[in-house]
Order: sequence, then C-alpha cells, then structure tokens
Amino acid sequence: MPSEEYPHYIEFRHVSKEFDHPVLIDVSFYVDGGKTLAIIGRSGVGKSVTLSHIMGFLKPDQGNIIVAHADITSMNEAELRAIRKKVTMVFQSGALFDSLTVGENILFSLELREDYNEQNKEDVVNGLLNMVDLLHVKNLYPADLSTGYKRAVAIARALAAQPECILYDEPTTMVDPIMSDDLGNLMLRLKRQLGLTSIVVTHDLDLMHKVADSVVFLYKGEAIYFGPVAELDTCQHPHVKQFLAMDRVDMAGQIEET
Repeated sequence: MPSEEYPHYIEFRHVSKEFDHPVLIDVSFYVDGGKTLAIIGRSGVGKSVTLSHIMGFLKPDQGNIIVAHADITSMNEAELRAIRKKVTMVFQSGALFDSLTVGENILFSLELREDYNEQNKEDVVNGLLNMVDLLHVKNLYPADLSTGYKRAVAIARALAAQPECILYDEPTTMVDPIMSDDLGNLMLRLKRQLGLTSIVVTHDLDLMHKVADSVVFLYKGEAIYFGPVAELDTCQHPHVKQFLAMDRVDMAGQIEET
C-alpha cells in the first residue's frame, strides 16, 4: 500500500550503476499504481539494466529502488521472491519452454498454486488464453508460433501469477505492424480491465503513445526527460529532438514504401 515514505508503486531515487563504464547515472523516475511508464532511448543506454534493477537481479551502486511501495535496495533473495510475486517480467524472447505446448506453458506457472484444483487450473489456462485472444493455439508448440504470438502467450503466462505489475522488455521488436498494434491493444486492455501497473521498454513510439502515461528518456545512462508522454514533443533537449526527428523520418519512409 502507498505510504508517506513510498507513495509511488515503483521509483528510482538517484540510482547509479557502473560495470566497465557508467550505465545508469543519477537516474530518478517513478510510476504510480495502475499507470504505465515507457522507457525509451537508443540501444545500450541502460533500459534493460533498469528492468533488471526493478526485478532485483542487479543492485545499484548508489541510490534507492522502490518496488511495490517497498525499498528493495538491500533486500535478500527470500525478500525479493515475495516482491516478484507482485511484479513479473515479460522477456523479449518470450522465454517459453519449447518442449511444452502453449497450454502446458501456462499450466506450468500454476503448478505451485495450492488454491486451484486441476479443473480450476484448466479453466484458468483457458481464461488467460481467451484474454489474449489465443485459445485457438492452446495445443500448439512455441516453434509453431510467430514472434508476436509468443509474446502474447508470455503475457498470458505472466498473468497466471496474478501480478500487480508487469514489466515489458521490447514487446513489439521483430513483429509486423499488425501484430504490434494487437500487442499494444492487449497491453492497454490489461491496464484498463485489471488495473495493472506496467513499465515498457521500447523503441516503438507508436506503442509509447498508445499505452504510456509517462515516459523516461535515457541517454548515455542519464534520464534527460521524465514526464508526461504528451509533453515529450515539446522537450528542447537536443538528443530528444534528434530521436523524435529520426522516428518521423522512418515513419515517412514506411508510408512511401506502402
């Protein structure tokens, strides 16, 4: 629950991280419950590293990380497991088990749930696949699916844990425009119907505009913009302006090709 000390669902407070070079430099941002934050910027600016910090896979060198209204900066693995029941991540690869069918992949995530019997679990699997409009692929294997379908199945599997928050890592990379639009619609529907908090790392500005309330723009490890999506276009930082201008050029090229 929100508190005076931790009012935001997820928050970075002056976070820095260095490997062989600085990856995050004094980064601060937040997202409130039920809202969506987009993290954008060029490759290699620390977007995926940011998600790894939220999941507790990495510890910051400096600063504090708040997740689910709790400071996870110094939490041990047992404490982090409790946080990960509330916050789950959909990896870019989908991370599905190749030897299991779509239905079995989702069922696998329910095996430790003692509050379901076998019939309940089957009903939940069907319900989750219905939610992402993929009940018709239940008996197929991941190898039979397109990249976009794999991502949608991964989202369904993530929902099986009944999380409060989902982190999406480049959900529309390497999918066609129609499937990209479908995934965006799905993410928006989950936000509205389930009240999910979410953070989406993306290069896709169309997706950002569709699903996000706020955005943080990372450049060379620094957050050079954090604020409402609607105000990003008015940001005067030269790197933000260049990034947006390049996207407009790319979109114009795609229109000409069609």
